[in-house]
Amino acid sequence: MTATVIRSTRGSQAVIAIAAALCLVAATLPLWGEPSWMREFVEIACYLIFAMMWNLLAGYGGMVSVGQQAFFGLGGYVMLALGNFGGINPFVAIPLAALVAALASLPVSKLAFRLQGGYFSIGTWVIAEVFRLSIANVAAVGGGSGTSLTALRGISRSTRENTTYWVALACVVASLALVYLFLRSKQGLALQAIRDSEVAAESQGVGVARMKLAVYVVAAFGCGMAGALYFVSNLRISPDAAFGVNWTAFAIFIVMIGGIGRIEGPVIGAVVFWALNKFFSDYGTWYQLGLGLLAILMTLFFREGLGGFVHRRLGFEMLPTRRILQLAPPAAPATASRLTPEVTA
Repeated sequence: MTATVIRSTRGSQAVIAIAAALCLVAATLPLWGEPSWMREFVEIACYLIFAMMWNLLAGYGGMVSVGQQAFFGLGGYVMLALGNFGGINPFVAIPLAALVAALASLPVSKLAFRLQGGYFSIGTWVIAEVFRLSIANVAAVGGGSGTSLTALRGISRSTRENTTYWVALACVVASLALVYLFLRSKQGLALQAIRDSEVAAESQGVGVARMKLAVYVVAAFGCGMAGALYFVSNLRISPDAAFGVNWTAFAIFIVMIGGIGRIEGPVIGAVVFWALNKFFSDYGTWYQLGLGLLAILMTLFFREGLGGFVHRRLGFEMLPTRRILQLAPPAAPATASRLTPEVTA
């Protein structure tokens, strides 16, 4: 029997082509769209990137963190410090802030990786609180009340909003592309093997500790980039807003709605979360209760999320990362009449 490895389908190729076309159209939005549309997109982009990093960490790596807001807030504050005190353009400071967050994750991982399971989750939350309390005691950045981003004062509002939008679009496209390519690589297979069983993965030669550290650093980089982008758009930052556990709570909700362990999960979940927040946030406490109830219902009846539900019912997967082995039956042998000449009288 012959074997063929299937890594994509016509449907997934069509999705990629449509997404590329939409990105080209979206790049022209500042030329014809409303400023409010760009602000809405930047907010969705920040939630999407943060949720994507949490999904990479927990959904594919099996490391359920409740403290990724530590790197989100750190990215925001580093961007502000580079802009206000270092004289660096805040848009240029976004990748620099993400890099600082990634470097900060190295010593943090030494503490976090000493814990396992639920202790790891609580430990990351405690680490994020340490970050928040430390920043709240730094008077240069406003202490507990926060401060404003003054480095963009000389830039017109339209230029600032347009540039923020283009940077957000570039960050989203780059994050999706890099995560997708990573998960389709051998390292992506190793990461998913670690999620399923660290002992089994290590017995097959996978460097568990090295891979977990690499994913943790990459997730910290993405969270730092999302934080820097968010506060460039908001122009003001405070410890409670930057290091609030709500960021991780929202990321978990987004991934649960879209589908944990799926590339398209954070994309679907971010759109659903934005729509709920847009139309129902005015209901206050009832809105929060509704989100909680929706999360419970998804956990009970749609554990695979909306993306997984569509895949199960229709067999369609937007961005497949699995390798499917398709076996083909051997070719039929030649018949006897073809092998022996016909005898005639």
